Amino acid sequence: MNATNIRLFVKPYCGWCHKAIRWLDAHDVEYETLDVMADDAAYDEMVKLSGQELAPVIDVGGKILADFGPDELAVFWQKLEQENA
Repeated sequence: MNATNIRLFVKPYCGWCHKAIRWLDAHDVEYETLDVMADDAAYDEMVKLSGQELAPVIDVGGKILADFGPDELAVFWQKLEQENA
């Protein structure tokens, strides 16, 4: 999928965040990683977008998936691809 703006909000010691990174990398997805522990503005934006403080949160062109594992990410990604087909 060719989304123009993919951002992944993560916490450095979050196991689910690392799994999300590995999933995206394995699927050759280009994305920006935002460390919400090191960047207060990124943290505030993550909470605003997701309505929660849990990570990971992915923003794909304004579509948000929050507090997810690889299985939920795969389903989310499949739906995005179908919408953009």
